[in-house]
Amino acid sequence: MKILVLLLVLLTVSECVAVTGQTGQNITLTCKYDIKTNGPTEVCWGRGPVPTSGCSDQILATDGYKVKEYTRVSSRYQLKGRLNEGDVSLTIMNATEEDAGVYGCRVEIYGMFNDEKHHVNLTVKRAPRLTNTPSSDTTSSSSDSPQTTAVTPTAGHMTSTNSTLIATSPITAPAKEVAMLVLASVVFLLLVLVTAGVLIMMNRRWKNQKVLSPPPKMQMQSPTRVEENIYQMDAKVDGDYEMCP
Repeated sequence: MKILVLLLVLLTVSECVAVTGQTGQNITLTCKYDIKTNGPTEVCWGRGPVPTSGCSDQILATDGYKVKEYTRVSSRYQLKGRLNEGDVSLTIMNATEEDAGVYGCRVEIYGMFNDEKHHVNLTVKRAPRLTNTPSSDTTSSSSDSPQTTAVTPTAGHMTSTNSTLIATSPITAPAKEVAMLVLASVVFLLLVLVTAGVLIMMNRRWKNQKVLSPPPKMQMQSPTRVEENIYQMDAKVDGDYEMCP
């Protein structure tokens, strides 16, 4: 009996690692297998030690190529590794203190008692609160600038960056004077253009009136001059008249 138990222990690969993270982080629990030797195979993740078959309190499982969506109990559990390379590590998104505990990964290997078992003991600590500490500046203008703190949660650590908000001052007096000068120049230019346009229109109108004015009337001949012309024509007719044979 002891020999059988020892044989089962030798044939069953099992390991346990400890992982510590903070609340709000994305924590990854490592689980990999040799896909070149065993080929794509089914894998399951559960909470608690891996039993003799399957996974206890299963949270998701794969068919060797992708996650079986009907087995995923929450969208916070993701497999972000390359499944086609045997990386079936579990990532817990936005971890909380309730996520702490033992997790088991079971890799089903063909044959009797060949399954690989990986255990991870996860500890989740509450993330410390970040407070804004005012920094001493050399100039009074920079000391009055408000500061903001941006917190970026990343896997394994948290980073914070301080950025200074610079307040913009209103337009100064010299800038107003320049604006007034520019406005006056624009108004003057518009007046010049309007005056020039009026002069051009008046000039064209005067030329048109000059062209359309009627020509001077012809002088009428006096009645005496007309009578003289008539007499001259009668005398000329009487002298040139010839009788027909």
